[in-house]
Amino acid sequence: MRRTTNTMDTRPDPNAVSEEELHALLDGQLDPASRAAMQARLARDPVASATLQAWQQQRDLLRGLHAPVLDEAVPPALLAAAAQAGRAHAEVRLWWRWGGMAASLMLAFGLGWWVHGQSRSASTLAAAPPARDFIHQAAWAHAVYTPEVRHPVEVGSGEEEHLVQWLSKRLGRPLKLPQLQAQGYELVGGRLLPGSDGARAQFMYQSAQGVRVTIYLGTTPETVGDGQGTEFRYSTEGPVPSFYWVDDGFAYALSGALTRAELLLLARQVHQQL
Repeated sequence: MRRTTNTMDTRPDPNAVSEEELHALLDGQLDPASRAAMQARLARDPVASATLQAWQQQRDLLRGLHAPVLDEAVPPALLAAAAQAGRAHAEVRLWWRWGGMAASLMLAFGLGWWVHGQSRSASTLAAAPPARDFIHQAAWAHAVYTPEVRHPVEVGSGEEEHLVQWLSKRLGRPLKLPQLQAQGYELVGGRLLPGSDGARAQFMYQSAQGVRVTIYLGTTPETVGDGQGTEFRYSTEGPVPSFYWVDDGFAYALSGALTRAELLLLARQVHQQL
């Protein structure tokens, strides 16, 4: 009698849609036949289909917000300032070092916002208050990463201790992870991000209804808080509203698609625990 053994095939599915193929479809690099074949494969791959949908939402959100800017002609003031574009080149190198679709999207539209400011005045960006820069970075980081299905964070909640140690080392300061279970939010994880004044960290939380909020933090000039210490400031500049504050040389921003009252309640809980 032949003995049979039940084994599980753990080899990756060769028919699964790869991220490279998703990028090609999203960027319009496929011919009609290949595109049709890819759509048929996506119908059998719900994970890849959800990822593509999230990426499309990110792209459409960012393009919609900056469509008027992208259609404008390059202003003479910007052309004259090209010789002094060292800061812009530094930003490009910084973002490309972090890589990934999300980072490149943030760079592209961050530079689009910079170009728009330059069309009004060659010194607009330099004159922008640090608080506005910080809150813009926090809100855009939230908008780019929260729709992600496969990779919303670099380190997940299952490695909480490692996440805190890693980001504490990179930011040069002991960090704490606020516990928001009582408010209905569980930790998803976190990631390291670049900021205009050094490394920044982002912690992501999610409710049972799938609503995500993020905490964005890092060292920044004290002028972010205008000398007001831990006073909470509310901002609607950006794709989502945020509350931000400064405490002991660190700036914090809590962002999410919530009402002002809901966001303030969470911000107070975060501040008390940090």
